Amino acid sequence: MEHIVVFTGAGISAESGLKTFRGDDGLWEGYRVEDVATPEAWQRNPAQVQAFYNVRRKSVLAAQPNAAHLALAALQRTKPVTIITQNIDDLHERAGSTGVVHLHGLITKSQSNINPTLTYPITGSEIAMGERCELGSPLRPHVVWFGEPVPAMGEAIRICRQASVFLIVGTSLQVYPAAGLVEEVPAQTKIYVIDPHASQLPIARAANYIDQQATVGVPNVVEELMA
Repeated sequence: MEHIVVFTGAGISAESGLKTFRGDDGLWEGYRVEDVATPEAWQRNPAQVQAFYNVRRKSVLAAQPNAAHLALAALQRTKPVTIITQNIDDLHERAGSTGVVHLHGLITKSQSNINPTLTYPITGSEIAMGERCELGSPLRPHVVWFGEPVPAMGEAIRICRQASVFLIVGTSLQVYPAAGLVEEVPAQTKIYVIDPHASQLPIARAANYIDQQATVGVPNVVEELMA
């Protein structure tokens, strides 16, 4: 049975104006990743971490899905498609995609500091310091930080093992364990890699390399798959 699996990274959201996770200078929007994206940073300076994600959340809410997000949503309306994303934004959902697997969480939600399975929608763009979950623990962003387990990884592996077509879009395949998902795809699966530097990515598999931005390459591949 046909099952198209799409694995997206920061590159697809960058074309909607969202900055990539780690820039060429090793910083994320002016911060060291270690200062805003680790459990240690949260323990050391929770107010700074909370403020950082509140600002980033505003950027996410102001951004709009682009042609790549919309093309994938259109494909899902005609064929069995599952999207697995490393991105913490909700642009896939706002484009119309459903059942998106967020490996690294979703910035539009909060979670309990002591039980990550307790998540809550955020009204507006901010989590205020002092907001607490039903267990009395402080709320933090629903984001998987460096050094934390990736709860959705098992589900993502299962999905990848069922793929008949696998699209890799806008990811450098440098962040593990997510980058290892390509190794879970069956040997006979047709793979497309869509990224401005697609042909330079470390994939030890035969693939169709499309050295284009997501907003160009994804609609073209979707048109091919829908033919």
